[in-house]
Amino acid sequence: MSAPPRRRPSWRLGWMLPAGLALLAGLDAALLLLGLPAPVTTDRLPLVHGMLLVLGFVGTLIALERATALDRWYGFLAPGLLGLAGISLLADPLPLAVGQVLLVVGTAAFTLVYIPLWRRQHDDAVLVQLLAAGLACGGALRWAGGALFDDVLPWLIGFVVLTIAAERVELARITLGPSAGPRLLAHAASIVAALLIGLWHAEAGAVLLGVALAALAIWLVQHDVARRTVRMPGGPRFMAAAVLAGYVWLAVAAGVLMLGGRPVGGAYDAVAHAILLGYTLSMIMAHSTTILPAVLRIPLPYRPALWLPLVLLQLSLVVRLGLGDALQWRPAWQLGGVLGVLALLLFVVTAVTSALLGPPRTPAPASLPRGGPGSRRDRRGAGALNGAVS
Repeated sequence: MSAPPRRRPSWRLGWMLPAGLALLAGLDAALLLLGLPAPVTTDRLPLVHGMLLVLGFVGTLIALERATALDRWYGFLAPGLLGLAGISLLADPLPLAVGQVLLVVGTAAFTLVYIPLWRRQHDDAVLVQLLAAGLACGGALRWAGGALFDDVLPWLIGFVVLTIAAERVELARITLGPSAGPRLLAHAASIVAALLIGLWHAEAGAVLLGVALAALAIWLVQHDVARRTVRMPGGPRFMAAAVLAGYVWLAVAAGVLMLGGRPVGGAYDAVAHAILLGYTLSMIMAHSTTILPAVLRIPLPYRPALWLPLVLLQLSLVVRLGLGDALQWRPAWQLGGVLGVLALLLFVVTAVTSALLGPPRTPAPASLPRGGPGSRRDRRGAGALNGAVS
């Protein structure tokens, strides 16, 4: 049987190009920060590495998905501004302040997108996502005001953790029950409280943030449908495994914060990459076959090859955090970083290849003998049986 005709890609694909550029530039900057050769070398790249990946790439993706859900022209200003901000951060001739201001404006527009979305259904999960976007805007404001990225990182952690957690709650309402919304709001409030305390006392804020993240991770793992779907074959198992791996790295980061307070050195590297790579990128891989086709109108069917970048990402983090950060072994830290870059590049290549190949062809049904199953007489009988059962 031939594959169904493909729909033309959506014009929204153009919004993905700046996000893709931010991802590639961020990975290039990662190599520079590891002290390794990189295809492009500029003085600014290492400075904007974190913002490129979190707001330039992940922020643009989420803003585009939310703008698609809103389905109003003004909603697409947010991903457009965030994409433009990422490009501005890369352009050395432009002052860094230009990209910083565009990030503030873009995250503010992103936050405003959630207001009409919340008014549609007054859903607690959407309200938490609105709060998360506000944290992204607060982080962009702090960075534009001169704060170091180390001080902005907790706000970006709040943004990605709460946004993804709210989306998982939307997918697991049956298992979470009617109290899911208020519980999620309570977890979000504890994270925000920890961030505000961190403005006054960094050590106490870091420990409380670790406690809040650990409580959220435990609650999500207990109720997430991924615990059951991981036993299913094919795409459901892949998605569930990626989701559960993300929760593991969220718990790792929470443990480091609770035990060490404000992270520095290897602890800082472990927290940043456990959440921004282990948690966030695992979740993006998990939902890539469902969200991207809905936004871009490009089929991205599950194929077993998608396991390769997912497994490689987990291996890279084990090497980087377990051997590099924990044991202060620089070669392992560099090797883990390189494996992480390769995992993301491999995921992009695999996803693009799967999209170009399209849905797998299904074999044509074998011809049936006359009067056998599938014949007109048999279909009349099946119709009568179905009518009796219904």
